[in-house]
Amino acid sequence: MPHENPSDEALFDLPDDARVPLRRVVVLAGASGSGKSSIAHRLGVPVVHLDDFYLDHDHPELPRRHGIVDWDSPRTWDAEAAVAALLTACRGDRLEVPTYDIPTSRRTGMETIDIAGAPAVVAEGIFAAEVVEPLRAEGVLAGAYYLDQSRFTTAVRRFARDVGESRKPLPALVRRGTSLMLAEPGLVAGWRAGGLEALPTTTAEARLRALTSTPA
Repeated sequence: MPHENPSDEALFDLPDDARVPLRRVVVLAGASGSGKSSIAHRLGVPVVHLDDFYLDHDHPELPRRHGIVDWDSPRTWDAEAAVAALLTACRGDRLEVPTYDIPTSRRTGMETIDIAGAPAVVAEGIFAAEVVEPLRAEGVLAGAYYLDQSRFTTAVRRFARDVGESRKPLPALVRRGTSLMLAEPGLVAGWRAGGLEALPTTTAEARLRALTSTPA
């Protein structure tokens, strides 16, 4: 029987401080046009835009609806890469994320985010709920929320933004906007079932600011 050295196991143990994240992630979900990005940027901490992890329009096997790619399906989005990036953000001081051009539905490059000294990172996007459980399992989830406001208000804001940014042809924006407004109650039910907490848009910024100012 081989001799077991009590110190052998310790050779592969990580020190306790190596397992402690430098910062944790606040996840902010919400319908497209609800104001996630605007609120996140006003918090003064690094923001990871999860929409930048969309797949390119010519990626094989993208889901389709109404004859076009269904960009509101999580299957159009690289969840694995998004989670990996957020874990990196919790354990390092620099983060590389893709940049995505919505009008052309294609990644255009990479961006480096300096996160040194940041007490937290905000991850926002329409698929933000998809990263909650993986982050919770890794012990780096500071909180998970969704913006709560009238879906009619959201629809008006979304349409104004999408037209102003020329995101897609006008008929596609009208069709998509109507579909999203009708589908929003189902999204909210899913967020609640996933443990996300509702944040009224009128108080969300103050609540998130208090949370993101606390170090990991």
